[in-house]
Amino acid sequence: MVKPYELEYTQLKRGCVPGDFSFQTTAELSPLEGVIGQERALRAFDFGLAVKMKGYNIYMAGPSGTGKTTYVRSSTEKQAETEAVPHDWCYVYNFQNPRSPQALRFEAGQGKRFKEDMTELVQLFKTELQKAFRTEEYDAQKIALERSFDEKRDGLMAEMSAVAEQHDFQVKTTNSGVFFMPVVDGKAVGEEEFDDLSEEAKDVIERNSQLLQEKAGSIMRELRDLDKESKKQMDQLDYKTGMFAIGHHVNEVQEKYQQYERVLSYIQDVQEDVLENISQFVEEEEEGEEGLASLLPMLAKKPVEDVTLKYKVNLIVDHSKSKGAPVVVTFNPSYSNLVGEVEYDSEFGNLTTDFMKIKSGLFHQANGGYLIVQAQDILSMPQAWEALRRVIKTKEINMDSIREQLGAVMAPTLKPEPIPAKIKVIMIGSSYYYDVLEQYDEEFDKFFKIRADFDYEMPRTDENIGKLAQFIKRFVEREKTMEFDVSAVCSIVEYSSRSAERQDKLSTRFNHLAEILCEAVTWAKLEGAEMVTAAHIRKTIAEKEDRLKLYEEKLDEMLEEDVIMIDTDGEEIGQINGLAVLDMGSYAFGNPSRITATTYVGKSGIVNIEKEARLSGQTHDKGVQIITGFLGQTYAQKFPLSLSCRVCFEQNYNGIDGDSASSTELYCILSSLAELPIRQDLAVTGSVNQKGEIQAIGGVTHKIEGFFDLCRKRGLTGKQGVIIPVSNVKDLVLKDEVVEAVKNGVFHIYPITRIEEGMELLMGTPAGKKNKAGNFPPNSIHGRVMKKLKAFHQSASDVE
Repeated sequence: MVKPYELEYTQLKRGCVPGDFSFQTTAELSPLEGVIGQERALRAFDFGLAVKMKGYNIYMAGPSGTGKTTYVRSSTEKQAETEAVPHDWCYVYNFQNPRSPQALRFEAGQGKRFKEDMTELVQLFKTELQKAFRTEEYDAQKIALERSFDEKRDGLMAEMSAVAEQHDFQVKTTNSGVFFMPVVDGKAVGEEEFDDLSEEAKDVIERNSQLLQEKAGSIMRELRDLDKESKKQMDQLDYKTGMFAIGHHVNEVQEKYQQYERVLSYIQDVQEDVLENISQFVEEEEEGEEGLASLLPMLAKKPVEDVTLKYKVNLIVDHSKSKGAPVVVTFNPSYSNLVGEVEYDSEFGNLTTDFMKIKSGLFHQANGGYLIVQAQDILSMPQAWEALRRVIKTKEINMDSIREQLGAVMAPTLKPEPIPAKIKVIMIGSSYYYDVLEQYDEEFDKFFKIRADFDYEMPRTDENIGKLAQFIKRFVEREKTMEFDVSAVCSIVEYSSRSAERQDKLSTRFNHLAEILCEAVTWAKLEGAEMVTAAHIRKTIAEKEDRLKLYEEKLDEMLEEDVIMIDTDGEEIGQINGLAVLDMGSYAFGNPSRITATTYVGKSGIVNIEKEARLSGQTHDKGVQIITGFLGQTYAQKFPLSLSCRVCFEQNYNGIDGDSASSTELYCILSSLAELPIRQDLAVTGSVNQKGEIQAIGGVTHKIEGFFDLCRKRGLTGKQGVIIPVSNVKDLVLKDEVVEAVKNGVFHIYPITRIEEGMELLMGTPAGKKNKAGNFPPNSIHGRVMKKLKAFHQSASDVE
């Protein structure tokens, strides 16, 4: 057998030493600007910001903690500063349709000015109209008109009285109108007296009444026409007086807003409404009566209505103090927060509202600029995604109440006029949410045409390492903490590489690095240090792991007490040490597991006991099928396999997935067939394909450390070690104690490329190669397996 290749300790991690840097402390550095290692994402994002066409909203994808939100906000704010300030928006009373308040648009700052101008104008309405209608001139004109019409009315009434007298009737005038009473013997006759008259007298009165009605009808019409004309003349006098009082004030306001056609039209409507309702401005308030009403609130008079309410201005978007386009960041994108809402008041048990109770939403505030939202927040809020997509699709903000959306309107509602929308939406979230939206909304690709992917790792280059040091400096300045020395920076670089699980990569999960920095500063303070060193970083990492390793310690106790049975020395047939990673979310660790295999004559093939117990995932099931393919390819070229095999992860009750144990299971099966024992001081991880090639797996660092910790607690014998795929060597970022053990020759790591290399390491026997006749050497592992499988086939044939 060829001597197995073993890794040197220098290959187990990529260290970082102070000599790699030109500084001694972070005090010598300038803070980092921007983000590190996301060039592709930044190019895509910056391009997305530059495109101003419909549908070019941006989805920023990537794992949490990579700095997506921080970068998006800072970069967008920088871009927004160079752009124009958007319009102000106001809602005003709609005189044609009061249930649909009118939206008015102004240049930035003009909305606030318009609101102030209208408030001042309404105050002028009150004072000027009061003055105008209390002048002697107005009173004289009013009296003259009244006198003129009174004279005409008196003349008509005298004429009517004369006609009535000719027909023996008398005219009576009451609040309800004019009527005639018959006169008999010079005396007016009432209803009771009329009944006492003779039939002959009644007939005479009836004939005279008909004649009177015919002649008095024309006079009555003239009286009614006179009253109409009187009211018309009085209204014209009031309109003329009011226009004289306020017209020039209205013109002054209109001159300020000549460029806004809709505003001019609205101001004209205000003027007309005021002149049509002058009495509301000049009437004196009647004194309320006290007494019973003061004791019984339900009988009290309602508060006097504010007659100027309809002339107020509801400024919902004010950019008078804005510089550049707005950038709105929200973490609570509820439906009401997005589209705004119409508030209600309760009056005597009834809900009331008006246009002044319209409150703007985030869409209004971000209109003309940028809205930054989190995908998870949008999807967790009822109706929020529908509201967002509707604004993007229709390009207008429609303030439909969520009660109306859900069909639960129980109060009078307003339908504010929709406002044109021009908003670039930047959504931040994981790739999972992107896929969900893409799958369930067929128009999602039309709405978000730019996707910028943040990577979870970056190359470990000198440039990125330097930027990582600057990131630490930025943390120091932002949090106002003590400085970090160069050894601490080295430890952070090594931790970042370990987090990425690659020797040539660094993690971009900067929130995790920030946690280490925060805690390291705290430990340094507790020790009274003036600067954070590598010792503080190591202590922070150790303490952090200790807080999270309760479950790992419980498993270790069961391993030490042989509750979970794992051998770390000796040899066994059909038994091997596999390696798995248990991921607890914020903490992961390696866990060795015993795998066993039994083989016997039969036709069932390889049976995965985990699958039968429904504890196996799909990828693990695939790995078992690959093993069957390898056995058939290697041994069943001349006869069919007559094999029954059971493979099991012993004492596994939580399920298993992944194909990283497929080579391990294959070794175990081959050991059972060849009847050769497997070394129990070695653990194995690695995927195998049908050609017998060993493939890379994940979590190799945690797996090695898990078996090393078990061996160290039981005592290192100098022979223990782990077999890994050669393609995983670059992923090794092992702890210092593992590196030291390998350096001292008491622990070994063997990288392999084919299954035969592992077979020889584990069983101490040559694997064997086929000769020209297609046969393996009889004493080789392959030869022994072939012999057993032939015997199985013969036994199966004899039974048939």
